Amino acid sequence: MPPNRICTVDASTAIGRFLEALEARGYAYETRRLRAHFLNEYLEHALGEQQTTALAVGELMDVTRAEAWLAAAATGRTRSRNTLTGPAAAAAGNTQRTRIQTWNSFAEHLGTPLRLEMPPAAHGDWLEPEESHKLLRTLAVKRPVGSNASTAIRTAAVAALVAATGRSVPDLHRLDVTDVDLEHLPFPRIRLDTGPHPLDKDTADILRRWLKVRAGITRQLEGTDPGYLWIPTKPGRPRGGEEPPKPGLTRAAVRTLHSAHRNLVLQVFGAPLRPGALLLSRP
Repeated sequence: MPPNRICTVDASTAIGRFLEALEARGYAYETRRLRAHFLNEYLEHALGEQQTTALAVGELMDVTRAEAWLAAAATGRTRSRNTLTGPAAAAAGNTQRTRIQTWNSFAEHLGTPLRLEMPPAAHGDWLEPEESHKLLRTLAVKRPVGSNASTAIRTAAVAALVAATGRSVPDLHRLDVTDVDLEHLPFPRIRLDTGPHPLDKDTADILRRWLKVRAGITRQLEGTDPGYLWIPTKPGRPRGGEEPPKPGLTRAAVRTLHSAHRNLVLQVFGAPLRPGALLLSRP
């Protein structure tokens, strides 16, 4: 369709078609979800500024309008939920960058030459140690509405261990239950590929809670517990006409642990921080 015809399409319809195109091109669900969230946020902001209920996509895709949206988002005025640092907390740098990536991607899809300047990637939006401790405590005790309790405590345990050891999720993925020694004196510890690593009391407490939940899941297995530390908390999707394995028979995939972390942190903090952002000391 020629660009001048596209410009007359209702903006909401155009966004829907863009998301369908991303799915057809094989984009991951999380990417499509973020694109949808930010484009709908942009549209809602524009409708509010214009005091109207509908806009043609040609009217929506205006650099001045986009800059006003980014300015509002930067000061928390587009935020739909509270965060640990308050509803008016400044938007994370990489979140703003994702907004710009989304806008540019949509503009490219529409065939318009307009582009927003892309800032350099931030360091990963590190939290200060006090903020990390606060978020870890929140993850351990707060389960957002609609979330799975077992997944929430597993996510908290993974995040706490990343923060305590300075290792990444892929580094910790292959751990077994036997690598965890919470009764060791004078400090609980976990065995890494580099040797034993001491654990602080808070991390040990969160791991203890996860191990209790994990035991409840593996109790349902027929046979011996394989001993993986991180296991799925619910059955996956059937594949090839076969039923998925019961939780506990396989390790939870790295992408599963990352996705659960991103979703839970987004709900309680307001930004999809990577696990590495919670490191209590800088690498």
